[in-house]
Amino acid sequence: MPRPPPRPVTVNQVRIIGGKWRRRLLRFPDTAAIRPTPDRVRETLFNWLGQDLTDLSTLDLFAGSGALSFESLSRGARLAVAIDASREAVAAMRANAATLSANGLEIHCTDAAAFVAAETRKFDVVFLDPPFDDDRWPAALWPTLTARLASGALVYAEQPRQIDAAPGLEVIRHARAGRVHYHLLRVATAEAHPLEPDPSRPP
Repeated sequence: MPRPPPRPVTVNQVRIIGGKWRRRLLRFPDTAAIRPTPDRVRETLFNWLGQDLTDLSTLDLFAGSGALSFESLSRGARLAVAIDASREAVAAMRANAATLSANGLEIHCTDAAAFVAAETRKFDVVFLDPPFDDDRWPAALWPTLTARLASGALVYAEQPRQIDAAPGLEVIRHARAGRVHYHLLRVATAEAHPLEPDPSRPP
């Protein structure tokens, strides 16, 4: 008897790489608009941040799969706010949050710039992984985003090219993986952040 044809793949998957949910899978819609940060880059990022984010708050403004928010909660963050304009992406994040009992995840289906302009809280870590060829976000976000940064906050940004720091911020880490340039920035005049990388250590 012939085997039935394979079921069509309707979702993509990404694996959490560290913390209490290590190796757990996140499922998200199979769409080119969602491009999770690759494992290698996420590993470097959380080496930069340190593996313990206990009691910190994070903001992911182009969340997509939500991988960076789930990675943060997996490492002890008390709050991870995930923003995405796609209803499909938001629905998938909510489903993954239910599967993991991720009570610290707060999800909003809205435009990133609109959210930042209306928000009043401050965050310890901000993730910026916008659509790959979108050059509009710096002008739209930098002026209001800096007001949402806690003392010594760290900002992670992915772009297809190396970026310059916004006024009041400085780049403290930069690396490249293929076409992706990724950066870690901090408030230039702030006190040391609890996750601030040791400048004597290599990236």
